[in-house]
Amino acid sequence: MVPLMFAKAGEENIIKKVGGNPDVRAHLENLGFVPGGSVTVVSDIGGSLIVNVKESRVAISKEMAGRIMV
Repeated sequence: MVPLMFAKAGEENIIKKVGGNPDVRAHLENLGFVPGGSVTVVSDIGGSLIVNVKESRVAISKEMAGRIMV
């Protein structure tokens, strides 16, 4: 398992675990980051990642991406 921020762009990954405090986990789960779901990094722009999750494109900070294990 590695944090999402280290995933290669264009590569589909399966979410293994979502960490952080309960509020952070709930926020990420509301965005579609749930264990067993797939996520693809589209691009890495500065301090943020653009990802495809649940057929939506979402921007998350690298700090948040560090809590998503793939």
